[in-house]
Amino acid sequence: DEKEKFEPTVFRDTIVQGLNEAGSDLEAIAKFLDATGSRLDYRRYADTLFDILVAGSMLAPGGTRIDDNDKTKMTNHCVFSADEDHDAIRNYAQVSEG
Repeated sequence: DEKEKFEPTVFRDTIVQGLNEAGSDLEAIAKFLDATGSRLDYRRYADTLFDILVAGSMLAPGGTRIDDNDKTKMTNHCVFSADEDHDAIRNYAQVSEG
C-alpha cells in the first residue's frame, strides 16, 4: 500500500499560477477551477484551496500568509482583494461554489 504524499505547497503553486493566468475574468477563473478539479484532489487540499480563494495564499495558524511576499505564491484574484461591494463578493462566492 503506497501512500500519496501530502504536498499543499505544490497544490498552492498550481492553483495560484492558474488563477494568475486566468486574470481578473471570474468566468475564466471558474473554468480553470472546474478543469483543474479533475486533476487535483480538492478534497484533500480543501483548506489550502479555501485559503487561496479567500486570502490569496496559504495561511499559517493565526492567519498570517505563508508566501514571503513571493508573487508566484499568491494571487490577487481572491475575496480579500475584491471590490468592497455586495455584488463583487457574491460573484467570488459563486465562483468558489463552482
